[in-house]
Amino acid sequence: MSTVHVAVGVVLNDKVQVLLARRAQHLHQGGLWEFPGGKLEPGESVEQALVRELREELAINAEAFAPFLKIAHDYGDKQVLLDVWLVDRFTGSPAGVEGQQVRWSNIADLDKFDFPAANAEIIKKLFTDYGEQVV
Repeated sequence: MSTVHVAVGVVLNDKVQVLLARRAQHLHQGGLWEFPGGKLEPGESVEQALVRELREELAINAEAFAPFLKIAHDYGDKQVLLDVWLVDRFTGSPAGVEGQQVRWSNIADLDKFDFPAANAEIIKKLFTDYGEQVV
């Protein structure tokens, strides 16, 4: 089974809220909330994929981003490598270009959403790194 390499953006606004998108029902892990991103295209760097996916899916342009975490996860029917980047500066107003629901969430409220299992490490690191910050 091959591994799907995915660029993931943890997009933060100036209120230290994180941007979430809901996966379409027909997709793998459909209906769950996720941090936006998508598969790398052949010959594309992770950074290029991150910028492209955020522009295509959310109509935002990532301007400042840094590596946050790498996660290898086996769902049984699919293996993924999540290359997670913290995006703390962007232009544009996030919108679900592909019809997906998007919303901002306080980091303290992330445990109220249903996420794919692979996202658990991202949430844990966000709680560790930002859990004490008050909006």
